[in-house]
Amino acid sequence: MSIRNGEYKPPFVWFGGKSAVADLVWAGMGDVDNYVEPFFGSGAVLFLRPDGPGNVETVNDADGFVSNFWRALQREPDAVAEAADWPVNEADLHARHLWLLGQRDRITERLMGDADFYDAKAAGWWCWGLNCWIGSGWCSGRGPWISEGGVLTLRTTGQGVNRQLPHLGDTGQGVNRQRPHLGDTGQGVNRQRPHLGTWYSGGFQNKSDSIAERREWLRSYLGGFAERLARVRVCCGDWSRVCGPSVTFKHGVTGVFLDPPYADSADRTKDLYAKDCGNVAHAVREWAIEQGKNPLMRIVLAGYEGEHQMPADWRVEAWKAVGGYALANKDEDGYGRQNSGRERLWFSPHCVKPEVDHGLFADLNAVAGEVEP
Repeated sequence: MSIRNGEYKPPFVWFGGKSAVADLVWAGMGDVDNYVEPFFGSGAVLFLRPDGPGNVETVNDADGFVSNFWRALQREPDAVAEAADWPVNEADLHARHLWLLGQRDRITERLMGDADFYDAKAAGWWCWGLNCWIGSGWCSGRGPWISEGGVLTLRTTGQGVNRQLPHLGDTGQGVNRQRPHLGDTGQGVNRQRPHLGTWYSGGFQNKSDSIAERREWLRSYLGGFAERLARVRVCCGDWSRVCGPSVTFKHGVTGVFLDPPYADSADRTKDLYAKDCGNVAHAVREWAIEQGKNPLMRIVLAGYEGEHQMPADWRVEAWKAVGGYALANKDEDGYGRQNSGRERLWFSPHCVKPEVDHGLFADLNAVAGEVEP
């Protein structure tokens, strides 16, 4: 399966994915010798690289479940597919959620200390649950429910899990779910009750598929990602661990795509990610400004309008999010639709200059408050 030649569809829903602007990012970085992505998430930019794999590619995520999924998929895609292929039901959703949270520290510590470690079962269960889950909070550990003696129990102190009803719609659920349905008719993050269709579709493309056909399709689908990741270095830890000279410009001209959790001050929804930090964007910006002076570094920074004050020699492009929370009338903090038009990409001085207008994107170099005079 070719991800690039076919339409890219991530194996799980990820808030803030950048598939819509991957081409713009690569137009700015060019076909670099070395590519680094410290906040990998669903990996849209890497998977949509137009010229295929580079000489050296390194990705990282602080969330151990994210890094474990990609590393397990890279090494053992069939085992991940088997673990992820399961009917959607509430009881298993909560049981697996609690089990995963109990494994989080172990998995993260092993990933950070052992380059060969991965847990295929945890990867498949995490991906399955993320696609069953409604809204944010999956595997965050920021909920009131815990397991006591194998029974899901509500407690008033400490940390546990949120108890959600799973998404049980007719189409698009399971690991092949393309994106959440965020309309106003009761599906997606603004939905109050689950859609109880006549068919669970945890991997099925249509109702006539047999179990064997579904499983073979799933293996092929996930195998496409495994093939693309074959020579990618998948890391887990703080973003700065993959931003030193030995990982970046020591390998030649380096493209770095920075998509940190947007700052709390940018009026974005809180707790979107299990590893969420509203202050990391500021440290990332300072690193980008300093490293952007290096002619071997081509850096693209993502954020919201007004979030970053960048030097005058940085170029900024505006774009509008067309999926995820952007389709919702509002999210729990009321920011969804209003933020969809505030997306920005900042390009460091040594990025490739655009030869033509990108059409969908407005050049905002002169916008006050976004680039220093």
